[in-house]
Amino acid sequence: MLCNYICCMRKLSMTELRRKSVEEFRQSEKIPIVIVLENIRSAYNVGSVFRTADAFLLQSIYICGYTAYPPHKEIKKTALGAEETMNWKYFKKINEAIEELRKEEYKIFAIEQALNSHLLQQVKFKKDEKLAVVFGNEVTGVEQSTIELTDGCIEIPQLGMKHSLNIATAAGVVLWELVRKKI
Repeated sequence: MLCNYICCMRKLSMTELRRKSVEEFRQSEKIPIVIVLENIRSAYNVGSVFRTADAFLLQSIYICGYTAYPPHKEIKKTALGAEETMNWKYFKKINEAIEELRKEEYKIFAIEQALNSHLLQQVKFKKDEKLAVVFGNEVTGVEQSTIELTDGCIEIPQLGMKHSLNIATAAGVVLWELVRKKI
């Protein structure tokens, strides 16, 4: 039975994928999620987050601190054009980004292992609720001073010896879980 199913599978063509043009993407209604990147060391990770944000049709990316921002060759290499489609904004200080998000009525959550954090699979939000998620530095995570400015922390359960994920991987996991609850 499995063999018959596998034999009938084939990759979809570019036409069958019905990918949006840049203009169609820009005019599409976005899922109300803003990604906030705090002091990300690797521009490759930033590019990967751009690509994920584009794939999920997210609202915007806020880039903070010493995180690299477009135009940047390493971002371009991993974003594969998403740096051209995604709305993004740079803030020297993250508190300025959070202040702007508050004015726009976003609920803001740090993605971090913390006391009283909410497990990712258990968080519930309304479909139209505006969310912002903060991803922190590859080594130190989200700064404690930033956590104190948020509405709480969301934690990805991790079961093995390692209790950390690459920021690009963490972003993919978190964003898909949030997006799937909104679509």
